[in-house]
Amino acid sequence: MLDLIQTRRDLHQIPEIGLEEFKTQAYLLEKIAQLTAGYDFVQQKTWRTGILVYLEGSNPEKTVGWRTDIDGLPIVEQTGLAFSSQHEGRMHACGHDCHMTVALGLLEALLEVRPKDNVLFLFQPAEENFAGGMLMYEDGAFGDWLPDEFYGLHVRPDLKVGDIATNTGTLFAGTCEVKITFKGKGGHAAFPHEANDALVAAAYFVTQVQSVVSRNVNPIKGGVVTFGSLHAGTTNNVIAETAFLHGTIRTLTQEMSLHIQKRVKTIAEGVAASFDMDVEIELIQGGYLPVENNPDLAKNLMAFFEEQEGVNLIDCLPAMTGEDFGYLLNKIPGVMFWLGIDTPYALHHPKMSPDEAALPFAVREISQFLKSRVL
Repeated sequence: MLDLIQTRRDLHQIPEIGLEEFKTQAYLLEKIAQLTAGYDFVQQKTWRTGILVYLEGSNPEKTVGWRTDIDGLPIVEQTGLAFSSQHEGRMHACGHDCHMTVALGLLEALLEVRPKDNVLFLFQPAEENFAGGMLMYEDGAFGDWLPDEFYGLHVRPDLKVGDIATNTGTLFAGTCEVKITFKGKGGHAAFPHEANDALVAAAYFVTQVQSVVSRNVNPIKGGVVTFGSLHAGTTNNVIAETAFLHGTIRTLTQEMSLHIQKRVKTIAEGVAASFDMDVEIELIQGGYLPVENNPDLAKNLMAFFEEQEGVNLIDCLPAMTGEDFGYLLNKIPGVMFWLGIDTPYALHHPKMSPDEAALPFAVREISQFLKSRVL
C-alpha cells in the first residue's frame, strides 16, 4: 500500500522547474510501476517530462480524466523541515507535491476493481511557467486517450482539512501577460522640444488604462489590469528614448479577457499616435485561460460531496490567480476544486507547509467520487 506521507515528503525534496522535472518523472514512474504491476488493463506513455497512465475499462462508454501538475517553483524554502528541498533555489511552494501524492493514491484506489469506463491519469509538467497542459494538447500527447470529462484539484492554505470548495462557474481567472514599449526620441532635458519623451507617453498610458476596468467592464463580471513594472531613462537630465511597461490582465471568462486585451491595445496605440511615436505591444496569454467549470458536471460533483459525511463542501467565489488547467477545460468539460490544507502561509510562500492529514482525506473521498463516475 502506498505510504502517502512518505511519498509526499520524497517529492517535496526534489522540486524542479517546468520541463526540467527529470527526477520527479523518474520517481513517479517507479511508483506507478509498483502500483500497476500485474494489471493487464493498464497502459502508459510519456511526453517529455509528463506521464499518462490509462486504465482500459471493462465495458467503456467514456473516458474520465484526473490531472495533476508536477513542477515546482524558483523559491528558496524556509520551512526548516527535515525533508526540505534538496534542490537549491527550488521549492514545492504551490503544493504540487501534494497533488502528485493524491494522484498516485487515486490511481491505487481505482485499481482495486477494474472500472467499467476508461480512466486517464495525467501527470502534467510545466504548470507554473509554460502551460504544460496546452503544450501536451497541441502536440497530440493524448492521442486516443483524450478524456470525455476532466477533473483536478488545487490545495488551498486558508481552508481546513476536510474542506472541499468549488462552484458551477469560474474557479480561477484567466491571465494574460502584457508587454508594451513606447519608442520616442531621446535628448537633453534642457531641450525637450528636440526630443520625444517616451516616459511621458508611458505615464499617460498608465493613467488612461485604468479606465478599462472602471468604464469598459461590467462591474458584476469584474476584471483586473495591473502594470507592476515601468522602466524608462537612465538619469535625471536625459529624456528617455524608450519606455517599457510590464503588466497583467486577469478575467473570469475568456470573452472578457479578449475584450480587455483589445481595449489595452487600442489605448496604447492611441497614446503612441498622440505623441507621434511608435509602440510595440505583446499580449501573451498562452494556455492560462480561465478555469471555467462545466456547470452540469460541477453540480454533480458538489451534490456527491454534500452527501459525504466527512466532507465540508463550500460553494466558493472565483480567485484571480491563474491555473493552466483552464486550457484543458476550454477543450474538455470538467471541474476543478480546492482542497483545504490548513496552513497560515499562502501559496508560493517560502514557509508554506500543508497539514498532511489532507492527503488520506483527499484519496479516500475523491476516489469514491471517481468510482461513482466509472464503475
